[in-house]
Amino acid sequence: MSYIEKLLAGAKVEWKTLGDIGEIIRGNGLQKKDLREDGFPAIHYGQIFTRYGLSTENTYTFVDEHFARKLKTAIKNDLLIATTSENDEDVLKPLAWLGEQTAISGDMMMFRHRQNVKFLAYYFQSTPFQKQKQKYITGAKVRRVSSGNLAKMEVPIPPLSVQEEIVRILDTFTKLTTKLTTELTTELTMRKKQYSYYRDSLLSFEEREVKWKTLGEIGEFQRGKRFVKDDMISEGIPCIHYGEMYTHYGIWADKSKSFVSKELTDKKKLRVAEKGDIIIVGAGETIEDIGKGTAWLSDDDVVIHDACFSYRSALNPKYVAYYTRTKHFHNQIRRHISSGKISAINAKGLSKVVIPIPSSKEQERIVTILDDFDTLTTSINEGLPKEVELRKKQYEYYRDLLLNFPKD
Repeated sequence: MSYIEKLLAGAKVEWKTLGDIGEIIRGNGLQKKDLREDGFPAIHYGQIFTRYGLSTENTYTFVDEHFARKLKTAIKNDLLIATTSENDEDVLKPLAWLGEQTAISGDMMMFRHRQNVKFLAYYFQSTPFQKQKQKYITGAKVRRVSSGNLAKMEVPIPPLSVQEEIVRILDTFTKLTTKLTTELTTELTMRKKQYSYYRDSLLSFEEREVKWKTLGEIGEFQRGKRFVKDDMISEGIPCIHYGEMYTHYGIWADKSKSFVSKELTDKKKLRVAEKGDIIIVGAGETIEDIGKGTAWLSDDDVVIHDACFSYRSALNPKYVAYYTRTKHFHNQIRRHISSGKISAINAKGLSKVVIPIPSSKEQERIVTILDDFDTLTTSINEGLPKEVELRKKQYEYYRDLLLNFPKD
């Protein structure tokens, strides 16, 4: 006997359409520009995606009291539903309203009923409901479900006592999952901060301890040449697009994610980084993104994008790459970055950066320590998000199990 069967204890579960068990009311008139910090409680449909969880009894925003009289108003136990989104997953995202009254915007509906509102909200999140809604979604760029189609959708209606028990169980499980996710996310943040601290500490030298020289004095920069994402193919000559520097590459690499053809390389006379060069990204949407370096350690040359530079010197390439990730390095390049829609730095600005130059043996020692720390941190960075995702899937599994009512 399943847990649901035990919970029902022989009680009947009816399957009914939303139109049969309640009233669907469309919101109206409320826009983001109407929101204010005090007045009559109000919820804009976009906030259901960004500000709220499964349920709430308070709002973050308000509208003028007089204006609120013109709007549709939800009352306690109404289910608020965001009916439009750019992706199917978010269409019909639910919010159980537990407060007294709140005004609602357009692109939102409120469902007035006599069931447990959190039970309905949990069911709206379940896999069976998500599959059911697919046949009612319309629209191209903006995806939506009409009030008429929403009314056709079926939900299970067990006795209220069973609905309340399911809500109690899922509330408890949600709290535990949220607590664990928060702890794991906090742990991940702390480990990143710890790594950054030790890296910066190891690469901080007093002026009297080592020589300090500019990158321009001890090496040379070469800017890449332009190619576009459409030029990139699955095999050929290794290449690095500047956008990949933010998402794919770390301190070093000996394999590329992408490639370009030999014909394109020859035709456009694309420039390459060689083994031991540091590839430094020179443009980005934020100042913080600029300047990150990756040591190229493959025997094969790699084509670099025109928003990147290759830097060649006698220094340990990984030592330089680690240094490009420090606060001291970024504090220096800030003054040479030109800001706009896309922020950028040129070779002249990078050449002015001063870098400490310890002995080759000391560079190697620092790199060895940071490699070990980087390996540990990478393992944690990969492991903790997987753990968070695992807990999310575990929660979804038990939620669906609790809401899996037979139709017979």
